[in-house]
Amino acid sequence: MQSVPADIHEILRSRAAQNGGTLSFRDFTETALFDANFGYYRKNHTRVGRGAGTDFYTAASLGEVFGRLVRAAAGTLISAKIAGAPEEILREFALVEIGAEPAQTHFAAQSRFFREFRTLRLGETLEIPPDAIVVANELLDAQPFYRLVSHAGTWREIGVAENPRERGSWREILLEKFSSPEIAAFAGTLPELPRGNADDGRHIDISLDAETLLERILGAMCGTRGAAIFFDYGKTLADCLEAFPQGTARAYFRHTQNDALTHAPGEQDLTCHVFWDRLARVFEKCGFRAAPAMRQEKFFMQYAQSEIAQIVAARSPEAERERAVLKELILPVKMGHAFQVLAGKNF
Repeated sequence: MQSVPADIHEILRSRAAQNGGTLSFRDFTETALFDANFGYYRKNHTRVGRGAGTDFYTAASLGEVFGRLVRAAAGTLISAKIAGAPEEILREFALVEIGAEPAQTHFAAQSRFFREFRTLRLGETLEIPPDAIVVANELLDAQPFYRLVSHAGTWREIGVAENPRERGSWREILLEKFSSPEIAAFAGTLPELPRGNADDGRHIDISLDAETLLERILGAMCGTRGAAIFFDYGKTLADCLEAFPQGTARAYFRHTQNDALTHAPGEQDLTCHVFWDRLARVFEKCGFRAAPAMRQEKFFMQYAQSEIAQIVAARSPEAERERAVLKELILPVKMGHAFQVLAGKNF
């Protein structure tokens, strides 16, 4: 009978020992986020919200207004190809929320508008019913990711090793070779670097796992009518190369962002930007037509205009609170510009 590891450091050491004492950054983040016993997303802990002990909050955690806007946007998105009012068409579809936190759902109040409603959480089987609208909020940025750095005129992969002078302390290192064919292939697509050391230290962070997960989700919708709406923060690959020379990877703990990515594995969230242009190609590969990713503000203003008008005009006791949430979701200085939306359908 195998003994249970004492802590996450024992898990990391075991994985590193299988590779000469090093881990790819992707394997480090996979363990830190998803280890069955010690991973950040596996712990029975309230991570999302504004209360004490939480680390970050999302659009979905702001309450029912987000669900109302998503429902209205979904109706507009699918009704362009189907005759009838959006409210009637929605009843032909199931709404599937992927990646919700334990014991949380952000669309239950909207379930009456759909044929059925399902919430799929971490570790659950990816079963999507026919004729479904899939919605995911900050799912893709929560996947393991690789780190690359420019060094001596070429792209090198960053790995992780335990600090020999301090047990339980982990540090970034340069790997001697790429850890997988997939990251080697990605590095081969990056722009050539100038000779010499003038451009040393430029980072790029990418989650190939996010692209694989998206392909699995969209692939599970083949052969039936489907639409998918993904909310997240990201840029194009070219934008990240130009505007984020230190990469986009960061950690979150108690609503504070930091760059200590290898500190306290399993205790803080680790994330990086998604690349919308690469994800759009996954949509195309799976037979989905998707417009380029747009800011959350623009998406809701374009697809959920009628619901926004109702919230603005309402005079109910809850109206002021709902308008405050609406501002949080769409104002450029709030979430309106920080988050983007990639949406498409296969019919």
